[in-house]
Parts: sequence; C-alpha cells; structure tokens
Amino acid sequence: MVAIAKRSARARRRMRPVGRALFLVAFFLMASGLLRLGTNVGGVLADQTAGQPEAEEPNGKDEDTAPMQESEVSAVLDALTKRENRLEQREAQLEQRLQDLAAAEARIEHRLSELKAAETELKRTIDVADGASERDLETLTAVYENMKSKDASVLFEEMDPDFSAGFLARMKPEAAAGIMAGLSAERAYSISAILAGRSALGPKN
Repeated sequence: MVAIAKRSARARRRMRPVGRALFLVAFFLMASGLLRLGTNVGGVLADQTAGQPEAEEPNGKDEDTAPMQESEVSAVLDALTKRENRLEQREAQLEQRLQDLAAAEARIEHRLSELKAAETELKRTIDVADGASERDLETLTAVYENMKSKDASVLFEEMDPDFSAGFLARMKPEAAAGIMAGLSAERAYSISAILAGRSALGPKN
C-alpha cells in the first residue's frame, strides 16, 4: 500500500509540468482570440465612422484666424507704402541733385566763355603793347643813331648795361661803333660781354 502511494505521488509530481504547459497554451489561445476580436471591433467601428461627415470646427477658430490674416496683409501694405515713400523721396533728392549739377555746369560753361573772351582781349592788348613797344624802341634807336657819337656815349654810360646793349644791337654797326668808342673801358667791356652772350645764345644756322 505504501508503495502504491509513493507511485501515485511521483505520478502527480510528473503531471504538474504538463498541466502548467497546458494552462499556458490555453492562456495564449484565449489572448489571441481576444486580440482578434478587438481588431475586428475596431475595424467595424472605423467602417461605421468613415461614412459619417466630419464634425465642423467651431466658428470661433475661423473668427480668430481672419483678423490675424487681415493684420498681416495690413502690415505688408504699410511696409510697401513706407518703402514707396522712401523711394519717392530718394528720387526727388536725385532729381534735385541733377538740377543742381546742371545749374553748376551752366555756370562753369558761362565762366569759361568769359575767361576765353578775357584771354582773347588780353592777347590783343599784349599784341598792341608789343607793337607799340617795338615802335617805341625803333624810334629811340633811330634817335640814338642820329645823335652825335659823343653825346650818345654820355647817355649810354649812364644806362643799365643790358638796356644799352639792346639798343646797340639794333643800331647800324657804324653808329654802334662810334658810341662804343666814347664809352669807358669798363662799360664798353660790360656791353660787349652782354652782346657776345646774346649772340652765343641766339639761333645758329
């Protein structure tokens, strides 16, 4: 009897792992069935709600976004208006600048015309003065040539050597020689040196 009880106990201990395995298999089968059932229910609910129209959003949201859009448009328009005003102001400044430059250019051209006219008048005056000076020199040269050599020598002795050398260079050689003969040796040497220097600096053939 004791041996039979021991064998029964061993059999029960061997059956425990088998029972646990069967329990776990049954549990997983039930969980799988529940998951499938839940998926089917979700699909049915999704099919039922797909045909229904979407709920309209409250009017309050549209009313809130409209003023925002209008404010943005207003800000852009203000920015464009300011930019246009700046461009117009700059264009006006450039136009005024161009007018000022044109006026300055006109004044410069007028001044250049005046300067050209003054230059022409000055040149004419110089030509007249040069002509008069040349005539005066020719007249004085003729006067000195016609004077007596002794009297002319006294005048040339008092003249500046450069000045007297200029007259002697214009005179006829005979008249110049007579005047040089009446000069002091020092003055005659100074005038001769000046005449020789002018001849050396003059054009050569």
